[in-house]
Amino acid sequence: MDMLPSTGASQPPHRSVLYQQIIHALDPRSPGLYVDATLGAGGHASGILEASAPSGRLLGLDLDPQALAIARERLAVYGERAVIVQDSYTTLLDQLALLGWEQVDGIVFDLGVSSMQFDTPGRGFSFQADGPLDMRFGPQQGVSAADLVNNLPETDLADLIWRYGEERQARRIARAIVQARPLHTTHELADVIAGSFGGRRGRIHPATLTFQALRIAVNQELQAIESVLPQAVQALKPGGRLAVISFHSLEDRLVKQFMRRESRDCICPPEQPVCTCGHHAIIREINRHPIEADEAETTENPRARSAKLRVAEKLHLA
Repeated sequence: MDMLPSTGASQPPHRSVLYQQIIHALDPRSPGLYVDATLGAGGHASGILEASAPSGRLLGLDLDPQALAIARERLAVYGERAVIVQDSYTTLLDQLALLGWEQVDGIVFDLGVSSMQFDTPGRGFSFQADGPLDMRFGPQQGVSAADLVNNLPETDLADLIWRYGEERQARRIARAIVQARPLHTTHELADVIAGSFGGRRGRIHPATLTFQALRIAVNQELQAIESVLPQAVQALKPGGRLAVISFHSLEDRLVKQFMRRESRDCICPPEQPVCTCGHHAIIREINRHPIEADEAETTENPRARSAKLRVAEKLHLA
């Protein structure tokens, strides 16, 4: 399967979600060092490089070759100031070590799947157009959505749909999928899921949460977030900022819990009278409540409606 479009690299998509808010949060300056850990088509990265001229540098990471092709063209104007690497953001500290960057001034994560990935049928992220059940961020990843849909035992499949999709009908959907196997395309799967609802429809398509669950499981998204957040804080200079955009409650909950925990001096249970944890705050939350897109942005880009931005700053420790 060819996952790369034959044309279109010269026409990057619209401005990234919460673009101005990210630039404001990181406040890029020359000669700072920055990381866009989810480079995508390079929207946030371009803004960071522009604001940190003339000598700020940026490392961009992404698994998706389709996005990287666009990002390389978009960021070529910045020359050696932009370093682009095809790899997972879970390798953040290793990538910084290869560059000889001990610590950086700012890191941004734009989690989840991009509009470009949703809009490419061959990637299998959406049921709006028919395509193979793939859903991998990078073509070299091993397990696809088709592997999970066709091979998992029914109870494991139901658990996956519930855990990552918070889908109340997980057992019913898993039973219908197992009975309909093998399934190979997004439309086949979406039709089976819709059929399991007996024709009942709510605000969203019946397959939405199951597709979300499969995508998260295929790419091990929650495990990756848990792995990289401590790396990101370690990589920051004192005073450096971490900005994370999430698009669903599972992601946002992980980011919120991490930032709350690491901004406290004690994480002992509230009922414990004396602190025994020895934990010390290493960051401070810039915003206790997530920053969201305004009406103008959500009108232009409906995907921005679910975006939540949390920002933290690394403390100067004695």
